[in-house]
Amino acid sequence: MTFAEIADSVPGSAVTSIDAPFPRLASGKVREIFDLGDALLLVASDRLSAFDVILPDGIPGKGILLTQMSLWWFAQTAGIIENHLIADQAGAFDRYGVPEGDLRLRSMVVRKLKPLPIECVVRGYLAGSGWSSYRRDQSVCGIALPPGLRQADRLPEAIFTPTTKAPKGSHDEAIDDARGAVAVGDALYARVKAASLALYRFGHERALASGMILADTKFEFGTDAKGSLVLIDEVLTPDSSRYWPRESYAPGGSPPSYDKQFVRDHLLGLAWDQKPPAPRIPQDVISRTRDKYLAALRNLVSRGPATA
Repeated sequence: MTFAEIADSVPGSAVTSIDAPFPRLASGKVREIFDLGDALLLVASDRLSAFDVILPDGIPGKGILLTQMSLWWFAQTAGIIENHLIADQAGAFDRYGVPEGDLRLRSMVVRKLKPLPIECVVRGYLAGSGWSSYRRDQSVCGIALPPGLRQADRLPEAIFTPTTKAPKGSHDEAIDDARGAVAVGDALYARVKAASLALYRFGHERALASGMILADTKFEFGTDAKGSLVLIDEVLTPDSSRYWPRESYAPGGSPPSYDKQFVRDHLLGLAWDQKPPAPRIPQDVISRTRDKYLAALRNLVSRGPATA
């Protein structure tokens, strides 16, 4: 799909509840997973979470934008690592009887795999929790960094900082290489780390070509019956990544971003304890956040390379 076609498909109101004619296996903060028998239907809603709390207001079309961006990136990164997509998504929708329209735009038909129990975070710049950690002891997740770095500075090299997968309602916990290797095994951990860093470097180059900086991102992986490593879930979206405008980038502060940081900043200005229930989000914050997601996708699809 072209960017114009995707933008035209964005609904006027948020779709926060997803129904499909298949058994529901799981419901996450954003995605619903349905059982197709020998495959899964992964559907992105327009729900928005912040501080691990689902907000009462969604972002219209967010699920469509996340899905279409993931599909774009899966195509770009296919030469680096295989992913969970069933080949020929349009044909798969027809074979499994996925209804046409909005549901298809926010869905992916994927293989059934065994997810790894860690989330794979790669940081190329000093931001977010990484900046907070560096200010305490000049390290991030146990990785010592040079002194004198500023907020949003580019790191000498990208670093791999995995986390646990916390139960719903809890916070993920940063872990070091030793704990990561215990969680998945030494050999598999080495493959995961190498794949994550390779994907980040590739994504960073593609983002620069599209006028954006990929500051950090999170990947998820699974394994198939043969033990092959497979990229799953979403990939390099504004929900799992921190994108900054390249032309206005300047270290020493928190750069504007193409993700939901705008919502987080709004919530941090309220008297909210970051526990359910979350406060309502003003319409202007919703609209501006939607525009940020749209801008990130437009930059990639319209300005970036068409093929890997």
